[in-house]
Amino acid sequence: MNIKEKESVVPKKMIIPFVLVTSLFALWGFANAVTDPMVQAFKKVLELSNSQAAWVQMAFYGGYFCMALPAAMFMRKYSYKVGILIGLGLYAVGALLFYPAAITEQFWFFCLGLYVLTFGLAFLETAANPYALAMGSKKTATLRLNLAQAFNPVGLIAGLFVAQQFVLKNLKSDDIDNFSALDEASKILIKTSDLLVIRNPYVILGLVITGVFVLFVISKMPQSKDEGGMPSIGDTFASLTNNKKYVLGVLAQILYVGAQIMCWTYIYQYAEGIGVDSVTAGYYQMVAFILFTFGRAVGTYMLRFISSGKLLMIFALLAIAAVLGTMYLNDVYGLYCLVMISFFMSLMFPTIYGIALGDLTEEESKVGSAGLIMAIVGGALMPKLQGIIIDLGGNGVADTTILGISEVRFSFILPLLCFAYITWYGLRVKNKYELTNE
Repeated sequence: MNIKEKESVVPKKMIIPFVLVTSLFALWGFANAVTDPMVQAFKKVLELSNSQAAWVQMAFYGGYFCMALPAAMFMRKYSYKVGILIGLGLYAVGALLFYPAAITEQFWFFCLGLYVLTFGLAFLETAANPYALAMGSKKTATLRLNLAQAFNPVGLIAGLFVAQQFVLKNLKSDDIDNFSALDEASKILIKTSDLLVIRNPYVILGLVITGVFVLFVISKMPQSKDEGGMPSIGDTFASLTNNKKYVLGVLAQILYVGAQIMCWTYIYQYAEGIGVDSVTAGYYQMVAFILFTFGRAVGTYMLRFISSGKLLMIFALLAIAAVLGTMYLNDVYGLYCLVMISFFMSLMFPTIYGIALGDLTEEESKVGSAGLIMAIVGGALMPKLQGIIIDLGGNGVADTTILGISEVRFSFILPLLCFAYITWYGLRVKNKYELTNE
């Protein structure tokens, strides 16, 4: 990209609005990361099976699926600022619902909070990316978006740190080997205490989001919005469904997000299967997030020299190798492989996104991008299936063996199949589409 020396990536008059919008990338990364360990936390304190606890992810990523398209349609009619305010409002309400949920001690109430929270995230993700692109010259748009996206992994790491240091370390139920064997009175006391521990970071987060909401209200933001009327939805959908690269790309995105959430969520169950406690498992997940951040930088650099389809295929093949190590290597070596998968996953979301939208017109992309955000539903469906596999022998993680390995190890056949499809998709589009600086 050729940029004039005096041309700023972010114009001076846009710096404050850009900083505010950039904060959103970190805020939804935080929500994603702080929620993953909650599957294990709820499982223990509420005595749930693995598949029951997976409703946490069903609620969280299901919210994306339900709200992505309505959010995209809303954003085309109204300004980005209005969309962001609605997103922040829903985000705050969902987080604050954890307060009454902890009082009632009802699992469905916590899931409802997460569901509403991700309604807000769907609005934020739909608005923030094009808004960042619009805050300055088109010549610097890609650099501007990359700068904003760099803060998403920061939010991931911060969210995991909070979950580990302020939730997992303070759960009393996690210090008891056989929680279900306690008398009922002891269980009630521990359950009440632990649900308050789970509640606190979300309530604090809700208050922080409320503060960010106020900042957006009082700040003068450029009222950028899409020009022109909304095209016929029927015609747009017909065009999209006839575009094989797009349709196959949406499926690839569904499977990728599913694989990502499975590898991040069930790192705790995998660690449990080899005798590693949840707090220590959190450190492994922290390393996975760091590798994910590093891998995204490496992958972006490599895209300058290797076509997007080919590099996607290479990273997916390496991810398959890491999954096989996760399934068949013993003790901590399998856990090392599970952590390493994050490095190879890092490239996949933006690369699939770029490939799938590469041949679309601007108007098709507006609706098509909503389809790719809806593909985040893979993070709701696939972990649920993996939880069912882990529960085949009972509520533990190593109650039985399947093809010679414990059920928790065997369950990673699902990410394996996801990466196999992504490998095929990368091979199919190899040399047909060159991703530009994404």
